[in-house]
Amino acid sequence: MTAEGTGRLPRPAGVIFDCDGVLVDSERITNGVWARLLTGIGLPMTTEQSLATFMGNSMPRCVAIVEERLGRAAPADLLPRFHEESAAALARDITPVAGIVALLDWLDAHGVPYAVASNGEHAKMQVTLGATGLWARFDGRRFSATEVPRPKPAPDLFLHAAASMGFPPARTIVVEDSALGVEGATAAGMAVIGYAELMSPERLRAAGARATVHALHEVQGLLAPLLTP
Repeated sequence: MTAEGTGRLPRPAGVIFDCDGVLVDSERITNGVWARLLTGIGLPMTTEQSLATFMGNSMPRCVAIVEERLGRAAPADLLPRFHEESAAALARDITPVAGIVALLDWLDAHGVPYAVASNGEHAKMQVTLGATGLWARFDGRRFSATEVPRPKPAPDLFLHAAASMGFPPARTIVVEDSALGVEGATAAGMAVIGYAELMSPERLRAAGARATVHALHEVQGLLAPLLTP
């Protein structure tokens, strides 16, 4: 399949990637753990329902959603159990998203710098990027929502990452797979390519994505004409 809903993209000064679901195939794994734990505390949930409800949110926001639905405080051990069990599952089952290594190689070959900006914590990125061999590729270029006042969908994280990397926002391209991430990058004045693997292209475009792709090799196809002198 080819890119859809393609809008105007700038010549990139740099590319910012989301982590979970874009660099590493982690969303189904962690949402499976989360759904099982929520079911165990009285909030029945499937992996698919968890993806639809929690994907792209920070963990504090996820807990707030759980407490809203439960009508009471979440158990004190909910997050520690999630972190422990998801770390084990990720270390065992995580893989790079199909096409990401080739895309990063292509960006390197064309001198386009890149970074990762995740609502997840650095410790989680160390597990996921480490287990997939991507940790070193983002050395000095890893940014977490724990570093800014507000997580996605606020623009704070994207602006922080771009400023740290020296990317002008108007010439920064972001690759995101969640509506919340698309909203945050758009609010930061950046152009977003939505990766529609777990979320519909229509929802990503409604959130502000200028283009959507169904496979990461299509990102190269969108960027290549922009790098032509």
